[in-house]
Amino acid sequence: MEIWYIGCVFLVVVFFYVSRYQKRKAQRVFIGTYRFNKAIKTKVHQRYPHLTDENLSLVIDGLKEYFFLCHEGNKRLVAMPSQVVDVAWHEFILFTREYQVFCDKAFDRFLHHTPTEAMATPTVALDGIKRAWRLSCDREGINPANPTKLPLLFDIDSRLNIDDGFKYSLDCQRSNSNTYCASHIGCSSGCAGSSGDASGDSGGCGGD
Repeated sequence: MEIWYIGCVFLVVVFFYVSRYQKRKAQRVFIGTYRFNKAIKTKVHQRYPHLTDENLSLVIDGLKEYFFLCHEGNKRLVAMPSQVVDVAWHEFILFTREYQVFCDKAFDRFLHHTPTEAMATPTVALDGIKRAWRLSCDREGINPANPTKLPLLFDIDSRLNIDDGFKYSLDCQRSNSNTYCASHIGCSSGCAGSSGDASGDSGGCGGD
């Protein structure tokens, strides 16, 4: 009788984890294949008229990448490293019904946008950008502590010449006061000699 009970519990546990794995896999496929409303590109272009259609497509790729990070963050705060992608996210949120359906299918919850100013403490905001860095590096095969290139979300504002964007640099010695030292984000206990802190972000996804 005891063996039968243990066997049933084991099967239930296995079923739970297999079902959870399959569901999360399906959610990743959904995010990866989702077609965003074309009006988002239009709105972003109105804000940044110098962007080409190819540039705007890259912004949408960045938005999709950010949602992957939020999915992998599993309800933990993931900061938004890019200003232009954040603008696209805001525009998506304005399509209330579409955004709600997307969140339900991709995350099983509504993905709130939490401005940096509204975060509980500066430490929470810093943890959020560090998490975004680690997840981004992991997805792109970059060593977070010793990067040789910037992940998309940390590079896109500079690449697209976003005037009010967040700029990150791998060479902290040559960085100026308007540039964040990307390699310091990956340091677990802080690094000396930065020419800008590592907390540049527009807010992030978090909450239930």
